Amino acid sequence: MKSQLVLKVSALTRSIGRGNRALVLAAALGASAMVAAPVYAQTTKIGFVSTERILRDSKPAKAAQAKIEAEFKRRDDELQKLANNLRSQAQKLDKDAPVLSESERVKRQRQLADLDSDLQRKRREFQEDFNRRRNEEFSSIVEKADAAIKKIAEQQNYDLIVQDAVTVSPRIDITDQVMKALGG
Repeated sequence: MKSQLVLKVSALTRSIGRGNRALVLAAALGASAMVAAPVYAQTTKIGFVSTERILRDSKPAKAAQAKIEAEFKRRDDELQKLANNLRSQAQKLDKDAPVLSESERVKRQRQLADLDSDLQRKRREFQEDFNRRRNEEFSSIVEKADAAIKKIAEQQNYDLIVQDAVTVSPRIDITDQVMKALGG
Protein backbone atom coordinates (compact mmCIF):
# COMPACT_ATOMS: atom_id res chain seq x y z
CA MET A 1 0.00 0.00 0.00
CA LYS A 2 2.87 2.34 0.85
CA SER A 3 4.62 1.67 -2.48
CA GLN A 4 1.39 2.40 -4.39
CA LEU A 5 1.11 5.69 -2.53
CA VAL A 6 4.71 6.61 -3.35
CA LEU A 7 4.19 5.81 -7.07
CA LYS A 8 1.01 7.91 -7.19
CA VAL A 9 2.74 10.81 -5.42
CA SER A 10 5.72 10.76 -7.77
CA ALA A 11 3.42 10.66 -10.83
CA LEU A 12 1.37 13.50 -9.38
CA THR A 13 4.43 15.66 -8.63
CA ARG A 14 5.65 15.32 -12.23
CA SER A 15 2.34 16.58 -13.59
CA ILE A 16 2.14 19.50 -11.13
CA GLY A 17 4.30 22.57 -11.42
CA ARG A 18 7.45 23.11 -9.39
CA GLY A 19 5.83 25.45 -6.84
CA ASN A 20 3.17 23.00 -5.75
CA ARG A 21 5.42 19.93 -5.53
CA ALA A 22 6.39 20.63 -1.90
CA LEU A 23 2.73 20.94 -0.94
CA VAL A 24 1.79 17.67 -2.63
CA LEU A 25 4.83 15.92 -1.10
CA ALA A 26 3.89 17.12 2.40
CA ALA A 27 0.32 15.88 1.91
CA ALA A 28 1.58 12.51 0.70
CA LEU A 29 3.92 12.13 3.65
CA GLY A 30 1.07 12.97 6.02
CA ALA A 31 -1.10 10.34 4.36
CA SER A 32 1.65 7.72 4.59
CA ALA A 33 2.09 8.53 8.27
CA MET A 34 -1.61 7.87 8.83
CA VAL A 35 -1.29 4.54 7.05
CA ALA A 36 1.66 3.56 9.26
CA ALA A 37 0.08 4.87 12.48
CA PRO A 38 -1.82 1.68 13.41
CA VAL A 39 1.48 -0.22 13.41
CA TYR A 40 2.97 2.16 15.98
CA ALA A 41 -0.24 2.40 18.02
CA GLN A 42 0.35 -1.11 19.30
CA THR A 43 2.72 -0.15 22.12
CA THR A 44 4.58 -2.61 24.26
CA LYS A 45 3.73 -2.53 27.96
CA ILE A 46 6.93 -2.76 29.99
CA GLY A 47 7.40 -3.05 33.73
CA PHE A 48 10.41 -3.08 36.02
CA VAL A 49 11.03 -4.91 39.29
CA SER A 50 13.97 -4.25 41.62
CA THR A 51 15.02 -7.64 42.95
CA GLU A 52 17.51 -5.96 45.27
CA ARG A 53 14.75 -3.88 46.87
CA ILE A 54 12.53 -6.94 47.29
CA LEU A 55 15.36 -8.86 48.97
CA ARG A 56 16.08 -5.91 51.23
CA ASP A 57 12.70 -4.31 52.04
CA SER A 58 9.94 -6.90 51.69
CA LYS A 59 8.39 -8.46 54.79
CA PRO A 60 9.50 -12.00 53.85
CA ALA A 61 13.08 -10.78 53.31
CA LYS A 62 13.19 -8.96 56.64
CA ALA A 63 11.76 -12.01 58.41
CA ALA A 64 14.30 -14.29 56.72
CA GLN A 65 17.17 -11.96 57.66
CA ALA A 66 16.04 -11.87 61.31
CA LYS A 67 15.72 -15.67 61.34
CA ILE A 68 19.22 -16.16 59.93
CA GLU A 69 20.77 -13.64 62.30
CA ALA A 70 19.13 -15.42 65.24
CA GLU A 71 20.46 -18.77 64.01
CA PHE A 72 24.02 -17.43 63.74
CA LYS A 73 24.06 -15.15 66.79
CA ARG A 74 25.73 -17.70 69.10
CA ARG A 75 28.54 -18.36 66.60
CA ASP A 76 28.98 -14.63 65.97
CA ASP A 77 29.24 -14.01 69.72
CA GLU A 78 31.87 -16.75 69.99
CA LEU A 79 33.89 -15.14 67.20
CA GLN A 80 33.68 -11.77 68.94
CA LYS A 81 34.86 -13.41 72.16
CA LEU A 82 37.82 -15.05 70.37
CA ALA A 83 38.74 -11.76 68.68
CA ASN A 84 38.64 -9.91 72.01
CA ASN A 85 40.77 -12.63 73.62
CA LEU A 86 43.33 -12.41 70.81
CA ARG A 87 43.42 -8.62 71.09
CA SER A 88 43.92 -8.68 74.86
CA GLN A 89 46.68 -11.32 74.60
CA ALA A 90 48.43 -9.27 71.92
CA GLN A 91 48.26 -6.18 74.15
CA LYS A 92 49.60 -8.21 77.09
CA LEU A 93 52.49 -9.48 74.95
CA ASP A 94 53.33 -5.92 73.86
CA LYS A 95 53.31 -4.81 77.49
CA ASP A 96 55.33 -7.81 78.78
CA ALA A 97 57.74 -8.07 75.83
CA PRO A 98 60.58 -6.01 77.40
CA VAL A 99 60.80 -8.31 80.46
CA LEU A 100 60.27 -11.65 78.68
CA SER A 101 63.07 -13.94 77.66
CA GLU A 102 63.58 -14.42 73.93
CA SER A 103 62.23 -17.98 74.01
CA GLU A 104 59.15 -16.97 76.05
CA ARG A 105 58.44 -14.03 73.66
CA VAL A 106 58.75 -16.33 70.59
CA LYS A 107 56.50 -18.92 72.26
CA ARG A 108 53.77 -16.34 72.94
CA GLN A 109 54.06 -14.91 69.43
CA ARG A 110 53.52 -18.42 68.05
CA GLN A 111 50.49 -18.87 70.29
CA LEU A 112 49.09 -15.55 69.06
CA ALA A 113 49.71 -16.56 65.44
CA ASP A 114 47.92 -19.88 66.06
CA LEU A 115 44.99 -18.09 67.70
CA ASP A 116 44.84 -15.64 64.81
CA SER A 117 44.81 -18.36 62.14
CA ASP A 118 42.18 -20.28 64.13
CA LEU A 119 40.06 -17.13 64.34
CA GLN A 120 40.45 -16.46 60.60
CA ARG A 121 39.46 -20.05 59.76
CA LYS A 122 36.39 -19.85 62.00
CA ARG A 123 35.40 -16.50 60.48
CA ARG A 124 35.69 -17.95 56.98
CA GLU A 125 33.59 -20.98 57.94
CA PHE A 126 31.06 -18.72 59.62
CA GLN A 127 30.80 -16.49 56.54
CA GLU A 128 30.44 -19.48 54.20
CA ASP A 129 27.74 -21.06 56.37
CA PHE A 130 25.96 -17.73 56.79
CA ASN A 131 25.99 -17.07 53.03
CA ARG A 132 24.81 -20.58 52.23
CA ARG A 133 21.93 -20.29 54.68
CA ARG A 134 21.05 -16.81 53.43
CA ASN A 135 21.01 -18.05 49.83
CA GLU A 136 18.67 -20.89 50.83
CA GLU A 137 16.22 -18.51 52.48
CA PHE A 138 16.39 -15.85 49.79
CA SER A 139 16.05 -18.28 46.88
CA SER A 140 12.63 -19.17 48.25
CA ILE A 141 11.71 -15.47 48.31
CA VAL A 142 12.95 -15.03 44.73
CA GLU A 143 10.79 -17.96 43.59
CA LYS A 144 7.74 -16.43 45.26
CA ALA A 145 8.56 -13.02 43.78
CA ASP A 146 8.90 -14.55 40.29
CA ALA A 147 5.48 -16.19 40.67
CA ALA A 148 4.00 -12.85 41.81
CA ILE A 149 5.62 -11.06 38.86
CA LYS A 150 4.19 -13.59 36.40
CA LYS A 151 0.74 -13.21 37.94
CA ILE A 152 0.90 -9.40 37.76
CA ALA A 153 2.15 -9.61 34.15
CA GLU A 154 -0.81 -11.81 33.16
CA GLN A 155 -3.41 -9.77 35.05
CA GLN A 156 -2.19 -6.39 33.79
CA ASN A 157 -1.16 -7.48 30.26
CA TYR A 158 2.55 -6.72 30.47
CA ASP A 159 4.58 -7.69 27.42
CA LEU A 160 7.90 -7.47 29.22
CA ILE A 161 9.01 -7.14 32.84
CA VAL A 162 12.67 -6.36 33.40
CA GLN A 163 14.57 -7.06 36.59
CA ASP A 164 17.71 -5.18 37.58
CA ALA A 165 18.28 -2.45 35.01
CA VAL A 166 20.80 0.38 35.04
CA THR A 167 18.22 3.15 34.86
CA VAL A 168 14.44 3.00 35.10
CA SER A 169 11.60 5.46 35.00
CA PRO A 170 9.49 5.30 38.17
CA ARG A 171 6.48 5.23 35.83
CA ILE A 172 7.15 1.56 34.94
CA ASP A 173 8.43 0.39 38.36
CA ILE A 174 6.05 -2.28 39.72
CA THR A 175 8.27 -3.34 42.64
CA ASP A 176 5.73 -2.08 45.19
CA GLN A 177 3.01 -4.23 43.60
CA VAL A 178 5.24 -7.30 43.83
CA MET A 179 6.14 -6.55 47.46
CA LYS A 180 2.42 -6.14 48.25
CA ALA A 181 1.73 -9.51 46.59
CA LEU A 182 4.45 -11.04 48.80
CA GLY A 183 2.76 -9.68 51.89
CA GLY A 184 4.39 -6.32 52.32
